[in-house]
Amino acid sequence: MTDATAEIDAGKRFAFGANWTEFLRLVDDTRIDRATESIKVMLTDSDLAGRRFLDVGSGSGLFSLAARKIGAEVVSFDYDAAAVACTAELRRRYDPAAGGTQWQVLQGSALDLDFLTSLGQFDVVYSWGVLHHTGDMWAALENVTSAVRPGGRLFISIYNDQGRSSRNWRRVKQLYNGSGPLVRRLLTNGARVHFMLQSADIAGAVYRTARRLPRPTKRPPRDRGMDAERDLVDWVGGWPFDVAKPEQIFEFCHDRGFLLEKLKTCGGGIGCNEFVFKLSSGLAAAGRSG
Repeated sequence: MTDATAEIDAGKRFAFGANWTEFLRLVDDTRIDRATESIKVMLTDSDLAGRRFLDVGSGSGLFSLAARKIGAEVVSFDYDAAAVACTAELRRRYDPAAGGTQWQVLQGSALDLDFLTSLGQFDVVYSWGVLHHTGDMWAALENVTSAVRPGGRLFISIYNDQGRSSRNWRRVKQLYNGSGPLVRRLLTNGARVHFMLQSADIAGAVYRTARRLPRPTKRPPRDRGMDAERDLVDWVGGWPFDVAKPEQIFEFCHDRGFLLEKLKTCGGGIGCNEFVFKLSSGLAAAGRSG
């Protein structure tokens, strides 16, 4: 199976796995607890014992681990070989007894329907901030819906469509991936200043960028256990890049027999809208035959 390497080398894809490798050294019990809590809150479920959980685009593996913490049998996959290695490393560190039965770690693509079909169906299909980076978001979303069993849930997050602003960020991301280290550093620093100015921390923006102070090894975790610096690099470089309005995602999934259970938007701004859908047994056949 091919992976992301050739596309990364050609400047057509961000090295997501390399960014996750940097994040891996920050993972600790606090981040794991926050990741686990984020799944519990959105699924309104603190016990996934006896249920199958598919992590589409597992990245660091943090949320696969979180699902394991609440009892799920997990299958994780990613298109980027470095991300697959990250997930496998987290399994080795925190859940070595899971082996290849309770927690499988695979390499694959959300655009490969044959691969997804081979995995079977799941009680929870989870894909946070991934499908919009595949290069064909709607095809990827179509494929992952097929992995949800009737009565199961689809938990996804998709970048919000901000119109002109999203188009501008698209150009930044293309430039980042087609450039060398110096331009990438300039773009990342520029984005850092941009977001600090938006938060009215003007003095902090100027000071931190000008001084280039060493960053601490351990930074306070963000929501879901993430890290501000790794999120910034991911945002600036994250390519391919697609976006959608919440109503587009709702209509797409509704037409395929899914009912919206929970929605968490980013307030119309930058970032992801989160959705939890349930595949209704009664609507599944009708929705998937259309």
